[in-house]
Amino acid sequence: MSDLLNLNETSAGVWAISQANGQELWRYTTRPTTPANESPRPFAHPMYSIDGDVLTNARPNDHPWHHGLSLTLTSVDGVNFWGGPSHRAKDSYQWRDDHGRQDHVGWTLQTPERLEEELVWVDPRRDDLVLLRETRVLATELREAGWSLRWTSRLCNPGATPRRCENYHSLGGLAGSHYTGLQFRGARGLLDQHGDASIGFKNSHGDTTLDTVHGAMADWVEWSTQHDGSLRRTTVRFESPGQPLPWFVRPLDPMVAFPPHRETAWSIAAGATVELHHVLHFDRT
Repeated sequence: MSDLLNLNETSAGVWAISQANGQELWRYTTRPTTPANESPRPFAHPMYSIDGDVLTNARPNDHPWHHGLSLTLTSVDGVNFWGGPSHRAKDSYQWRDDHGRQDHVGWTLQTPERLEEELVWVDPRRDDLVLLRETRVLATELREAGWSLRWTSRLCNPGATPRRCENYHSLGGLAGSHYTGLQFRGARGLLDQHGDASIGFKNSHGDTTLDTVHGAMADWVEWSTQHDGSLRRTTVRFESPGQPLPWFVRPLDPMVAFPPHRETAWSIAAGATVELHHVLHFDRT
């Protein structure tokens, strides 16, 4: 057990990482009970600032398939791992029987600083056919003014043919709807300015408007936020080290996604493994 961090199972399949003083940093649910049409998957929620302010939202009433911080892919060979209605060019968004599921297989390492997990991405319509196998590493680190979470996922295609990964921009031409990949759904009001210009977002190029940040290739996107109740402030930086991304940003919900592609499909060759490596920093300001 670390001198700085603790790891405890709070209930069946729910793990909490906390500071030595007992203040939780985040919880991780490995066996969710969310409905099938939300594409069930392990997720982190709640996530807290270093001082205990809630940072995430899970199953918000506007998009119940947004589950705190979770890894998603909008479509893998036509299977919806994002959740919610699926978009097609011919009939727009419709509820369809096309939802996938991520299953926790087991742990290969569990320490307060590092969780290593094995998962499978399955298609329930085809007798739980395994489309992807994943090794996930979640590393927690305390910082001088806050804490960080490093999320690394190695996705292996065990099949004999390529896996075609799409979003609704690449699949049906729905411009700007390239949400896919690691998804962070924030607590309501984090970016509600109320006339305060210091609350907002920017990217690694210094851009500060939605038109210039959403979809633009950048190394990172950063939120400057304020919490209801405590009125404390937190800076949240979403970072993709060494691999700029065409970020998906939705400030009113609020949400950030780490999409690995935008206008064209992303293919994972038969037998190949690809790695997604992202970092989230939560600092007191």
